[in-house]
Amino acid sequence: MIHSVNSIMYKYIFGPVPSRRLGMSLGVDLVPHKLCSLDCVYCECGPTTKLTTDRKEYIPFEKIAKELAHYFIHNPDPDYITFSGAGEPTLNIRIGDALKFIKSKKPTIPIAVLTNGTLLSRKDVRKEIVEADIVLPSLDAAIESSFQKINRPHHSLRLNQYIKGLQNFRDEYKGKIWLEVFIIPGFNDSKEELIAFKNAFLQIQPDIIQLNSLDRPGTIEDIRAATHMELKRIVDFWEMDHVEIIATTLKRKNILSYRTDFESAILETLARRPCTIEDLSEILGSHINEINKYLDVLEAEDKVEIKRQKRGLFYQFKNN
Repeated sequence: MIHSVNSIMYKYIFGPVPSRRLGMSLGVDLVPHKLCSLDCVYCECGPTTKLTTDRKEYIPFEKIAKELAHYFIHNPDPDYITFSGAGEPTLNIRIGDALKFIKSKKPTIPIAVLTNGTLLSRKDVRKEIVEADIVLPSLDAAIESSFQKINRPHHSLRLNQYIKGLQNFRDEYKGKIWLEVFIIPGFNDSKEELIAFKNAFLQIQPDIIQLNSLDRPGTIEDIRAATHMELKRIVDFWEMDHVEIIATTLKRKNILSYRTDFESAILETLARRPCTIEDLSEILGSHINEINKYLDVLEAEDKVEIKRQKRGLFYQFKNN
């Protein structure tokens, strides 16, 4: 997949894109699309195509470094540089080298690692990302059965090992940890689950706990977004002063990077035929995370709608 930044074609970096949590963030892809240790039912990037915990140099470090070096010369600094994309970045065994390279070239730009956190039980992974400025792991269940149902992990992963890894990382890491909890009503919001969550939080000791829910349909049919009121009840139940609800994305159009020409290209494409987000990425030559930014706005403005078909979720032009 190739995408462009300021008319230059890049394959492994994307954006900067507006993030709800990190401002304008330059993304770095360290693994191929949807290579992950989890196959979460809510993932907006679609089903995992390769479920694995094997760490390899999936994308060569030299290629990533070359693109970053070019970007740094020709573009203004973003607010953050984020290891993210549509897969689990810690699966790349050279993540530590990529982080050190950025620190050497741009020491004033903070680096964030968006991770599902499952590999933090490994000492080598914890060591490789310890120089990041902020780590944003996720924890969507505190009971093993819910972990299996929501995250559909690789067969080698167990929840107690997962939580222990997060706790060990907290003990070793001096930067900020923002723990994201994705709430799915009926899956992980029972009283038993919420009590288990709180016990896990007390072990992990994150700086902030961020509640999130669906922006768009997940990979299975029987899930829905939690309402703001439902999320607020959970916050009140926990009685912890460092829990927040992640804001919605509906005001992204106010951000200067929002391009009306790119919005038009999406609408013109969908007017001809429905597309999955992967189809749009291939047709328009842009990263999935970038396209998500525009789809959020178009859905909020009732210009597109989603239909579930055999091949997945399709976006189509809504003729009002």
